[in-house]
Amino acid sequence: MPYSTQQIRNVALAGHPGAGKTTLFEALLHAGGALQAAGTIERGNTVSDFDPIERQRGHSIDAAIASTDHAAAPGQLVHINLIDLPGYPDFRGPALSALCAVDTAAIVVDAVGGVEYGTRRLMARAKERGLCRAIVVNRIDAEGADCARVLGELRDAFGPEVLPLNLPADGGSRVVDCFGQSSGNASDDSSDLGPVSGWHQKTIDQVVEVNETIMDRYLDLGEDGLSGRELHDAFEQCLREGHLVPVCFTSARTGAGVKELLDIAERLFPHPGEANPPPFVKGNGAGAQPIATTPDPSAHVVADVFRIVNDPFVGKLGVFRVHQGTIRKDTQLFVDDGRKPFKVGHLFKLKGKEHVEIDQAIPGDIAAVAKVDELHFDAVLHDSHDEDQIHLAPVDFPKPMFGLAIEAGSKGQEQKLANALHKLAEEDPCFHVEHEEETNETVIRGLSDLHLRINLDRLKDRFGVDVTTRPPRIAYRETISAKAEGHHRHKKQTGGAGQFGEVFLRVEPLPRGGGFEFVDEVKGGVIPGQFLPAIEKGIRQVLKSGAIAGHPMQDVRVVVHDGKHHAVDSKEVAFVAAGKKAFLDAVAKARPQVLEPIVDLEVNAPETHMGDISGGLAGKRARINGTDVVKGGEIVVKAQVPLSELEGYAAELKSITAGRGRYAMDFSHYEPVPAQVQQRLTDAWKPRHEED
Repeated sequence: MPYSTQQIRNVALAGHPGAGKTTLFEALLHAGGALQAAGTIERGNTVSDFDPIERQRGHSIDAAIASTDHAAAPGQLVHINLIDLPGYPDFRGPALSALCAVDTAAIVVDAVGGVEYGTRRLMARAKERGLCRAIVVNRIDAEGADCARVLGELRDAFGPEVLPLNLPADGGSRVVDCFGQSSGNASDDSSDLGPVSGWHQKTIDQVVEVNETIMDRYLDLGEDGLSGRELHDAFEQCLREGHLVPVCFTSARTGAGVKELLDIAERLFPHPGEANPPPFVKGNGAGAQPIATTPDPSAHVVADVFRIVNDPFVGKLGVFRVHQGTIRKDTQLFVDDGRKPFKVGHLFKLKGKEHVEIDQAIPGDIAAVAKVDELHFDAVLHDSHDEDQIHLAPVDFPKPMFGLAIEAGSKGQEQKLANALHKLAEEDPCFHVEHEEETNETVIRGLSDLHLRINLDRLKDRFGVDVTTRPPRIAYRETISAKAEGHHRHKKQTGGAGQFGEVFLRVEPLPRGGGFEFVDEVKGGVIPGQFLPAIEKGIRQVLKSGAIAGHPMQDVRVVVHDGKHHAVDSKEVAFVAAGKKAFLDAVAKARPQVLEPIVDLEVNAPETHMGDISGGLAGKRARINGTDVVKGGEIVVKAQVPLSELEGYAAELKSITAGRGRYAMDFSHYEPVPAQVQQRLTDAWKPRHEED
């Protein structure tokens, strides 16, 4: 059915694992008429978990997209694009990239489990991205559900702006409205959380205080003196500014509150013209300037690709959100700053694994195009060079720290493996493929052991590639901790024209994260300017391969201040060698250090295992920063740990906690290794270095 931008709602279902996002996704599609019957995870027939590995494991791995039309009343049709996001932190790449495509993040919370670490993470991410946030408390009829406790936890965790729009009643078999009608006219004032009128008053007070004009009218005339439009506009402003985080209650299993959630999306969630504008910028680096897109169907096209899918039948599929203009079949579109456009041959809407062909995509729409090799995650599609150099503000993805060295299981499959790894890396911004030149290893990196295992399974199942794996080297780094001078004279005579170059330089440590600086302080032309890039090239060779333990160097300033050249024998190769050896000479005197990656670790487990967990971490050189006791007798241990100490920790934690513990980690920073570790690393590398 045709619809306008004002009738579109883009909503992501996010939350902690096990909160019931996929079941709610099914229930919403069924209630909206997009499905004749809702699937279940147990039967493996849900719209969103269509990947064989997802069905086998019983949880989402990728973001799944589908849409439904809904009319709360005649003439009030809305088109709701829903995205079901994976809950496990191992699959944050697809989850965070999909948040770029929506206007509202609905954080799903389990009425039994309450606020968990995934809830906090995703609430913070949605706030950082400027999204309107809502909370859906699901499984309100489950055994052990305590909606009053969970609502209290939500308000404690996220502030008094967390207020309900409806409340569970009759033991979670239905919900009652506590916002849409004034308390004086409420036909049902009872709920499982007490009288509705008190919550109604709190929510109205929170909404009207965001707008001074409406607040004055409310104080003068009361709630009945406000028009529906005034309340709606104030509500939208509250959502945009984070002044209100509405809570809805549902049971996706029985359908309680599901239709009411669709009604709330129609009446109160923002359409693309009401939500906070997407953070587009024009230009690169420090000179990039924010620009505004407008959801005008007649303007130039601007769309952002937030997902890549390599479909075995359709080919490479780029899924995008249209922010401006209208994309139709046969539209000519540029990818980023490309000079050659591609023609839109087929335009699709997604319904899980199904691709439904459509004629056009208007501002706010989520659609897809196939078989365009140039597409990549975060590509901007546009139909005019006026929109060159436009891109969305980048997503702050977690750094993939788990690694495996990988090679084809049999000869002749190397190219097939390389192609398959490239396709997997296209689909997941947190799955990286690297080539270690020194060891000639291909290394895959991900967010966890589970993340890597899933991708290894896909290599075999989707691409038919057998592989062997082994642990790679930890991503150590090298640096210096003092200033020092270095010198080298490169002189080589072979009978004809020789080689000559002499370099004096100084090295200085930079603050952590400072990278590399090359400074030219040569006076009097003792080294001609054309040879300075050669000196820098030699230095960069050492930065790449390492000076003491074979790991890349960082946070170093190199100042070249003197040297000599020969009118005949000086050439580029001589100054590459002189620069490299002078740099190695300086580093050896500058108290070099090996740095190791430190990660922020969060461990969730039953409180009875706290001693074993803390003791185990202490033996891993961990710094425990705090321990929180959460609901249900669980603890959260927060620590900073060297990544090298966490090999095999998943199995260790499973053993300690009888399978009830879980953990997540993010890269934090680099810091120097202990002296004995540095000695071991340098001793292990020296023989290879000396052979070179």
